[in-house]
Amino acid sequence: MTTLDLTPAPGAAPFPRMVLAQAGAETRAILRNGEQLLLTLIIPVLLLVGFSMAPLIDVGGGRRIDFLAPGVLALAIMSTAFTGQAIGTGFERRYGVLKRLGATPLSRAGLMLAKTLAVIAVELVQVAVIVAVALALGWRPAGTWPAAILLILLGTAAFSGLGLLMAGTLRAEATLAAANLVYLVLLGCGGVIFPLSVFPDGVEPVLAVLPISALAGGLRQVLTEGAALPLAEAGILAAWAVLSLAAAARAFRWE
Repeated sequence: MTTLDLTPAPGAAPFPRMVLAQAGAETRAILRNGEQLLLTLIIPVLLLVGFSMAPLIDVGGGRRIDFLAPGVLALAIMSTAFTGQAIGTGFERRYGVLKRLGATPLSRAGLMLAKTLAVIAVELVQVAVIVAVALALGWRPAGTWPAAILLILLGTAAFSGLGLLMAGTLRAEATLAAANLVYLVLLGCGGVIFPLSVFPDGVEPVLAVLPISALAGGLRQVLTEGAALPLAEAGILAAWAVLSLAAAARAFRWE
């Protein structure tokens, strides 16, 4: 006769299962948050539709939708990987959520991996929606998506590092104010809506090395002009990613 072994066997779940469970929870929290949804999806779509249909900007002779679609994609990546993550992580740190998660079997590396997977999951939704809207407005991408995806991944790493650096060093209220301020500044002068050529000659080279400018410009070269992977823009994003993630790893405070 076979007997069942009902002896308790306590222990942590396998690492991949813990990471996926936490990533699912992080993703649901982002998509259920009305303010996050406004920032990550509604505002980019409204900017895309409004500025592509109304003759409010001069894009240098090309079609507005061809200029705007890559820029809005870059803005969406920044809103999730930087602004949303900085604010969300900052308040998790303030309310002790990170401290409690640190006491669970999920390691800090696992938590960061879960947050990264959640950001990528939300970005997949953003890209799908924005591309669908842009196609409906007449956008016809000319380049290859693998190069665009590589730029998006580099931009995600760069913005995530900056967001975690801000969230791990500033108070939650300061993070909220600073992240929104940076979002607005980069929206206006990062080549998203307006070409960098509208700025003075002495300022344009400085703006060109910002991560949002590199991502928007790189996506524009690939998806509008049909160019191969732009090495200069990819290099700028890679440098921002390495520097910001290294700084966040050294300076991040969990409490």
